[in-house]
Amino acid sequence: MSRHRFFNTTGPCNPEDHYMLPPADRLVGAQLPRYIKDKLYWVLHAPRQTGKTTFLQSWAREINTSGEGVACYVTVERCDRVSQAELAIPAICSAIREAAEWNGLPIPANDDPNHFSMLSSILKNWSQLVVPKPLIVLFDEVDVLVDETMVSFLRQLRGGFASRGTGTFPVSIALVGMRDLKDYIIAAKDGKPVNPGSPFNIKADSVLLSNFSKDGVTKLFVQRTTETGQQITQEALDYVYEQSNGQPWIVNSLFMRATLRILDADSMETVTLEHVRQAREQMIEARETHLDSLGTRLRDPRVKSVIQTIITGNNTPLGRMNPDVELTMDLGLVKWSSNTGFTIANPVYEEILTRYLNSEYHDSIPSPSTWQWQKPNGELDMDKLLQEFQKFWRRNSEIWEQKSDYTEAFPHLLLMAFLQRVTNGGGNIDREYAAGRGCMDLLVEYAGKSYIIEVKIIHYYNTPDTVKEEGLEQIQGYRDKIDSSVPSYLVIFDRRPQAKELSWDEKISWTVDETSNVTILRC
Repeated sequence: MSRHRFFNTTGPCNPEDHYMLPPADRLVGAQLPRYIKDKLYWVLHAPRQTGKTTFLQSWAREINTSGEGVACYVTVERCDRVSQAELAIPAICSAIREAAEWNGLPIPANDDPNHFSMLSSILKNWSQLVVPKPLIVLFDEVDVLVDETMVSFLRQLRGGFASRGTGTFPVSIALVGMRDLKDYIIAAKDGKPVNPGSPFNIKADSVLLSNFSKDGVTKLFVQRTTETGQQITQEALDYVYEQSNGQPWIVNSLFMRATLRILDADSMETVTLEHVRQAREQMIEARETHLDSLGTRLRDPRVKSVIQTIITGNNTPLGRMNPDVELTMDLGLVKWSSNTGFTIANPVYEEILTRYLNSEYHDSIPSPSTWQWQKPNGELDMDKLLQEFQKFWRRNSEIWEQKSDYTEAFPHLLLMAFLQRVTNGGGNIDREYAAGRGCMDLLVEYAGKSYIIEVKIIHYYNTPDTVKEEGLEQIQGYRDKIDSSVPSYLVIFDRRPQAKELSWDEKISWTVDETSNVTILRC
């Protein structure tokens, strides 16, 4: 087998082994040369698996090669949630010494026994060892530091800032993690807002690391084409960007699976849309660590409040200054635009969070073999399938809802789980939801046919007629984007308090709106 580079999904990228784009090109608002020349401290933040470590290690190599300074990448991950500064600060100093040794740099002495000044002392010692060059330190995973540890870490950096310079203290320090510096300070101060006396008021910039652009996704695969001759269709490239929104880990995972698992590593067969679709399903089914860690975050009450609002389309006010919203955006789960408002960051994450939240329902729903849901020709009989759902809702919803964490989104999640039991392996469900839309759109594809399902909720402030009219209008808008002839269904769940007093015969109904030819289900 010939030796080629590959698309990397584990750890930092390096140009010898991996196809990669220059990470510095994706920095938003950075002035890298100035940080060294003007002796500035700065912050870089971006979600996990976007290329922060790759950038830091690449930039350190560039600085050292150019001779303009001595740069070293240091991760403080070993101090994750260690709140006692007397334990964490010595561990950070050990990380500095190990990083220096690993990179072939002078190893600073750790001769200060006082944890209140130990970090400051070792950085002074290190600066003296690399004279006549300035020292640049890139601290990664800073967001794992908490409480006293975070306060002590920042204060010791701040204490050395005034004396920074060649031979005295690092001329430039980068603090890197998922969140901006003000969030570290708030976390370190038991949730209290930042004030003028904060332990770190010397940062020059807060810089973001963006996703790949659409053009960047193409350029990444072109490296493989240039190296191996393997081609990819434009349709497949468009799908990769659409599904990932340029998220680097997802892009690399889709390309890696398409070229190494769906196709053989030495295959010269052109990568097609179908190959990438198979790669997407394989990636999601594998529950890779990155995707699984995002799923685990959904149980965090702060994340839950935002995600549930987006799934249900509620009009609960969300603002980018809201700490819970900031957290979900820093995690890379949620994005905002002036056109769509708050939505899930990309379709892959939509699929992951949906499967994570409704997996218990999906796995507990009886086998579809007991339902009437398929026509003799193998096509989906959506009428019968949704009638089966109404029966299932009637029999099980009250008991199952008692075990649900996402109570407001329970109807949406259960319906999607029910549909997935049929479509898994033989079809596809595209979802469209956003905060404030008041609905969720589903496009079910099976055996070459498509079906629109609009999900609406009757809240205490709505009337059934108002919700029905809104739903019919929203379906028409969705049809205009898809195909006006697609069979369409409006599923309405009555969640008003007074609905609990109704009998099931009063709650459940099935009608067809003759004007729009939309089937309306009440549950």
